Amino acid sequence: MSSWANQGCGNLKELLPTIKEALENDDGRVFAAIMSLKHPFAEQYWDVKFIKAEPPFDVIVFEHIQCTNACLKKDYESAFQHQCKVVQLFAKMFATQKEDNWGLPLMSTIIKDLYHLGLKAGSKSREDTVSKLDICADMLMAVFRVCAGDSRTSLEYTKRWGMMTIINLLFKCYFQTNKLHLCKPLIRTIESSNIKNEYTIADRVTYNYFVGKKYMYENEFKGAEKCLSFAFENCHRNSVRNKRRILIYLIPVKITLGNMPKLELLRKYNLGEFQGIVTSVKHGDIRTLNATIEKYSRFFIQEGIYLVLEKLKVIALRNLFKKIYMIVSLHQLDVSLFQCALNYLGLEDVDGEETECILANMIADGYIKGYLSEQHKKMVVSKVTAFPKLNTFL
Repeated sequence: MSSWANQGCGNLKELLPTIKEALENDDGRVFAAIMSLKHPFAEQYWDVKFIKAEPPFDVIVFEHIQCTNACLKKDYESAFQHQCKVVQLFAKMFATQKEDNWGLPLMSTIIKDLYHLGLKAGSKSREDTVSKLDICADMLMAVFRVCAGDSRTSLEYTKRWGMMTIINLLFKCYFQTNKLHLCKPLIRTIESSNIKNEYTIADRVTYNYFVGKKYMYENEFKGAEKCLSFAFENCHRNSVRNKRRILIYLIPVKITLGNMPKLELLRKYNLGEFQGIVTSVKHGDIRTLNATIEKYSRFFIQEGIYLVLEKLKVIALRNLFKKIYMIVSLHQLDVSLFQCALNYLGLEDVDGEETECILANMIADGYIKGYLSEQHKKMVVSKVTAFPKLNTFL
């Protein structure tokens, strides 16, 4: 890579020959470095009217300069508009380059900058954020179509290598604008691709993180566990912050499937909020579970897992009822036994009829194998597997 691409520059005259050389050599990495908002070039104000370069790169570089100038003024609205033009022009240019993908590094740089500028430009309100990210998603889709449509080019030169980078940014947009249904066709595109396991491990970790979250919200817990486990296990060991974020979603999924995380893991990643959740679900202590969810409700709501944790109450009740079954060691159990346990754990208002309703729902959902005898006020459970393992039916 050119030394100029890594260092500051004295004046604009030094920039143009470097750009020209990068374009002549199809050096996407050098050009991407120049076009990054993190480059020292972006830290200086440039008073230019036009750029002498090969079209459309003359306009692309000009719009980039206008973007960096706006950023220096903290005018992120204008910066975002200029970056949109950069991405639009790039998408049109990229589509004309047949059997060539040298522009992928440049693509990655400018679309990531577009996303971050969208967040800054839309920081005034929730509505503004959604509006900017919707625009950002439209720009990203234009580039995605170019990459996804390049199916006949050889693997070495195909633009499809850029698909996962774009999809991960689209995931970020859709999750923040609550449009998760738009993720489905993107996931289908990757899963049907013959290179889905050949992308960089960083892209695959991000991809599985978002797909795992989506599965969790859709109650597809086995799929969620598979994706989130892949993300956690392959995330760089020094990326403690990222590993912690993955665990925030993986832990509720694991508990739902009957796998309790060790307390040492919670302590290692500073996730004490889950300690009471794990112990209370494991021991069927519905009172402590309710108290813990309420205590850390702000954190759980902020992370979008509050409703998932609410569903763990059924798991806690299942574990409580299983303990009663193991203590009594009978296959015909009085409903009153379960009612007494619920009343003791703080659910004083639960009467016999409501207890029967809870048991009936748990039988219908597969948590218990058996049936209710309303006449005798008993629950009759299977002699083989009264309480099936959670991962066999969830």
